[in-house]
Amino acid sequence: MPLGSNLTTPPPILPEAEARALLSRHWGIEAELTPLTSERDLNFRVESAPRHVLKLANPAEPHEVTDFQTQALLHLSNSGLPVPRVIPARDGQTLVKTEHGLLRLLTYLEGAPLHAAPRSDAQRAAMGRLNARLTQALAPFRHPGEAQDLQWDIRHTARLAPLLANIPPDLRPLAEATLDAFETQALPLLPSLPWQVVHNDLNPHNLLVGDDPDQVTGILDFGDMLRTARICDMAVAASYQVDPARPGESLGAFARAYHATLPLLPQELALLPLLTRARMLTTLAIAHTRAARYPDNAPYILRNTPSAAAGLAALIDLDWSPR
Repeated sequence: MPLGSNLTTPPPILPEAEARALLSRHWGIEAELTPLTSERDLNFRVESAPRHVLKLANPAEPHEVTDFQTQALLHLSNSGLPVPRVIPARDGQTLVKTEHGLLRLLTYLEGAPLHAAPRSDAQRAAMGRLNARLTQALAPFRHPGEAQDLQWDIRHTARLAPLLANIPPDLRPLAEATLDAFETQALPLLPSLPWQVVHNDLNPHNLLVGDDPDQVTGILDFGDMLRTARICDMAVAASYQVDPARPGESLGAFARAYHATLPLLPQELALLPLLTRARMLTTLAIAHTRAARYPDNAPYILRNTPSAAAGLAALIDLDWSPR
């Protein structure tokens, strides 16, 4: 199976009382904790003033990768982008080693989740600009942890073949067609395109909006960060911007705003619809496989599958003209 230990190891367990004690010992904060839903890590919202997030890393995640995410947030701290800030412990460490695993504290970003907000092309354009700005800010960042191998990286779409049996039968023809197209049309071109460290998971559950739903006010969850083809990261974000009733217009609103902020190569733009389909396929294959493995967490794991299924069908015959 291609999922890897990071997607097959359940989140760590830490009793709330012990988490409060660790928070007090290492950061000097006394506060109540509220558990937050997460696929891989154990997260608590710290009910302090201001609020924070206490994160215990998944035991399958190497120290190097957890540090990679933390150092990326430090790198972005002066970028003007709405990302969490790392709060050092009393001894100055940004990662605290405990018997339970690696612990860190971040600022808590206020706002409403994008998935609950009304959608519009103005919002899609704002997402395109934000995605481009984040990619620009991460371009010079390098770290040994960037080499992590995640099945969520679109360039590994071909490895999904064994998981297609877990996708609902009515979607399998679309899934197989997407996999074939990726292997013949996209995979040979990816090595020649621009590569860099990217966020790799700008889905609506990782983004916040304020009173104006057309403006994104927070970027969350840097756990899928890695180095890959730049256009793959754009396709990840694009996969959540597609309106199945008007796929070309909705994808175009996002792509034009991104391209106006960070100009892409013609080869990158041409591949965007296919790579967007590849991300939707990845979402369906991984989510249905993991939901069967962790039925208690299935509603959360499957949260993005309805939009992925509808988008995959809408994009299969798209006549793409991004300009």
